[in-house]
Amino acid sequence: MLLPQIKQPSDLKSMSQDDLALLSAEIRQFLIEKLSVTGGHLAPNLGVVELTVALHYCYNSPADKMIFDVGHQAYVHKVLTGRMDRFDTLRQHNGLCGFVKRNESEHDVWEAGHSSTSLSAAMGMALARDLKGEDNQVIAMIGDGALTGGMAFEALNHIGHEQRKLMVILNDNEMSIAPNVGAMHKYLSKIRSDRHYLKAKDDVEGMLKKIPAIGDRLAKSASWIKDSVKYMMVPGVLFEELGFTYLGPIDGHDIPKLIETFKQADNVDGPVLVHVLTTKGKGYQPAEADSHKWHGISPYKIESGQVLKAVGKPMYTEVFGQTLIDLAKQDKRVVAVTPAMPTGSGLIPFSKEFPDRMIDVGIAEQHAATMCAALAMEGLKPVFAVYSTFMQRAYDQIVHDICRHNANVMFAIDRAGFVGPDGETHQGVYDVAFMRHIPNIVLMMPKDENELRHMMKTALDYNEGPIAYRYPRNNVVGVPLDDVLVPIPIGSWEQLRLSEGYAVIASGSMVQLAEEAAEMVKREGITAGVINARFLKPLDEQMLRDLAVRGTKLIVLEETSQAGSMGSAVLEFYAEQGLHDVHVQLMGIPDRFIEHGSIKEQREEVGLTVENVCAELRKMAVQSSYGIPKTRFPS
Repeated sequence: MLLPQIKQPSDLKSMSQDDLALLSAEIRQFLIEKLSVTGGHLAPNLGVVELTVALHYCYNSPADKMIFDVGHQAYVHKVLTGRMDRFDTLRQHNGLCGFVKRNESEHDVWEAGHSSTSLSAAMGMALARDLKGEDNQVIAMIGDGALTGGMAFEALNHIGHEQRKLMVILNDNEMSIAPNVGAMHKYLSKIRSDRHYLKAKDDVEGMLKKIPAIGDRLAKSASWIKDSVKYMMVPGVLFEELGFTYLGPIDGHDIPKLIETFKQADNVDGPVLVHVLTTKGKGYQPAEADSHKWHGISPYKIESGQVLKAVGKPMYTEVFGQTLIDLAKQDKRVVAVTPAMPTGSGLIPFSKEFPDRMIDVGIAEQHAATMCAALAMEGLKPVFAVYSTFMQRAYDQIVHDICRHNANVMFAIDRAGFVGPDGETHQGVYDVAFMRHIPNIVLMMPKDENELRHMMKTALDYNEGPIAYRYPRNNVVGVPLDDVLVPIPIGSWEQLRLSEGYAVIASGSMVQLAEEAAEMVKREGITAGVINARFLKPLDEQMLRDLAVRGTKLIVLEETSQAGSMGSAVLEFYAEQGLHDVHVQLMGIPDRFIEHGSIKEQREEVGLTVENVCAELRKMAVQSSYGIPKTRFPS
């Protein structure tokens, strides 16, 4: 066994290329075994085993900077950099992160959970190296899916202009999470289908150099001849036109060829793009057969590939997807838009039912948002289905193109709240804060799946501007579903339990938690009201006034960033009304990033538990024994 001997990347240097191939096989088997227990991003990592081994063989991490885009395909890198013995804790609370993590290892020089950032990071590190007078290598590995992101194109343009020495490895497996879309995907397909370009280019240069006396000069000056070959053999030659030396495509599972190509790249003074073809899920038949399903996978049986998911209630995402189909049957204006997440957003059934009304734009949230604004202006009903964490990337477009125009776009914000094992880069806890303050928008969150369906009907019937409904990465509550969907009056809250001096104003999945807490303290003689704050904007101002007049002590409970939250909006409302003696206790997520673990563990870490809500209600009951006067509105 070779793998147990690898404690750090330098241990690879003395190995033969045959041994590197054997080591790769052992790493592949290690990942298959470990992830069968923990789950994780299996298919992406199986596809980059040889590529990562070859990189660490050729370069000296951490002096040479290796940047992984997105970072979920860095498991092999983690194995080779001394973290093999921690794989049993992968994606678990206080365990090994499922992405590159700077505080885990000096070899993790750049961390990201969102795609398309690696090239900008590489450019920054190359500039820093040159300004400091250092001579290390900078290598960015980016997938063909991530290359569809606009930020990647911006970086390509700048890198080509600056001509700094760095290497971009295009890991081309024809997939991001879902199958890739767009012109770049088609362009790369053309390159894959014609591997004679480099040979032809080299042959022309070789023939010119053989001409006696003038050959070398002719080869240097006759670039137009080589370019002619280039244009004949490869449609577009995009990368060379952008200023890169293009090498490839090469087999990303052929270690000798990878090593040879990296040596070629090292001889180039400016930026080099190495086009590597890999097979996502390589070496494990179920993952090769369906790399889409096995991109991120739950624990499974190795022999059969059977996924060991607990049988239970459906996810909110599934309810959204089916309800959207029902609404689209009623209204031909409904169009679904997703940034490369058709499966994760529950839109595969919709795409089969309405292929012409399903638009996957690739990893391009900014483009998706602005396009939705234009669709709405032309009389359609676009539904922008997007994870909360990815919607952050379209903030300017939401402000400038959607809300400023008051465009009637519907936002279906998935993964709102804690997301569990994906951790801090994917937590959906900031969208309320960055959307609530934008004029014209309406924000909703349902207490259960039935209310989500009514909110979707509310959004469809709403014609006044942008409107959003957000829902968690959870299984549904399990309530009956109404056959007939009706709009909910905009800005109206729902009183679920009447209060006697205390009330919990809760949103989304926190409503259920509030009800449990109210039931628990009821046994102690404390009658606490529960309010379903289903509209985060606008607030139910009349209910807030009534609560203040009655002198009700309030807890605002929400699974969002406390800064800028609905609780902040409640305090702002009372301040605007001149009511400075209303007792409002905020319970949300503190001003720090919450790392990976289960959703239950993440809630416990920040105090969003039944026990803590009960404790706050008990404190209020004790304080009330001293007698605090009811609030009166200023005359």
